[in-house]
Amino acid sequence: MRAVKNLLVLYTGGTIGMLETPEGLAPAGGFEARMREHFAQMADAPQLHWTLQEMNPLLDSANMQQHNWLAMRDAIVEAVDVAGHDAVLVLHGTDTLAHSAAALSFLLLGLPVPVLLTGSMLPAGAPGSDAWDNLCGALRQFEQGLEDGVQLYFHGQLLHGCRASKLRSEAFDAFAALPRHRDGERATTLPAELGYQHPRQPVNLAVMPVFPGLQAGHLRAVLDSGVQGLLLECYGSGTGPSDDQALLDVLQAARQRGVVLVAISQCPEGSVVFDTYAAGNRLRGAGLVSGGGMTREAALGKLFALLGAGLGAEAAEQWFALDLCGERA
Repeated sequence: MRAVKNLLVLYTGGTIGMLETPEGLAPAGGFEARMREHFAQMADAPQLHWTLQEMNPLLDSANMQQHNWLAMRDAIVEAVDVAGHDAVLVLHGTDTLAHSAAALSFLLLGLPVPVLLTGSMLPAGAPGSDAWDNLCGALRQFEQGLEDGVQLYFHGQLLHGCRASKLRSEAFDAFAALPRHRDGERATTLPAELGYQHPRQPVNLAVMPVFPGLQAGHLRAVLDSGVQGLLLECYGSGTGPSDDQALLDVLQAARQRGVVLVAISQCPEGSVVFDTYAAGNRLRGAGLVSGGGMTREAALGKLFALLGAGLGAEAAEQWFALDLCGERA
């Protein structure tokens, strides 16, 4: 950890910088001036040197898409490798904050600077807002020193970028890292195509929960839509309707044509351990790869980064099973 001397604040939109419009709160530009004005009025303002860059377009994070993740990745890589910034703070809306933190964790593997994401539940300037506390708290994390890699700061908590989830929609302590079992062997080296300098492409991914009444036709409709990877949210330790041979046949056929199938637990404190039940073993036999104790956000972001790097199904499964940045270990 080292002192940060040249911070980039990457403003993507989100509640933190929203202003009221006739249609309701919406992202607004000019946030750098508002930040500097607020800090000028503080007796103990953060003393970091920083510059702000606005993404275009600014987003309500409910509209976040893969191409926005890639644009953030490109902006961060350029800021570090070209402009010489030694840290990046990303201001982001809360709806998809944990998803973006996880995705960037895998898109920026090996980046030699710390990246921190934060946002707020109420806009800066709103009565009782948490915006300035979160923003100043994040800046003070850089003053104290942060390890390289992607992390999330919210309501006084510093969370691993691949372990955070949004649990509450109406409270300032909206984010937490729930205890989930870690089971992955750490990758000792990474291929060049998984490093932060390697560009990525959009990937056709789908997420589907297992539920009583799930039919083979439901899965077939999703898998036949051209998806390259499916994240299946299973019961408990990785079980599902394993007595439905038609459903298993759909999964097996998809895997045989190159679709990567990943299983995670839909329990907030769950982990996939296929060997626990015969039902889990049958899903593994149909081609599913265990996501262990990864969150939905982490598993989706990892699948996106692996397939987006151009890896084939077998290579993606191999790297998915390994811990790349602390998501499984």
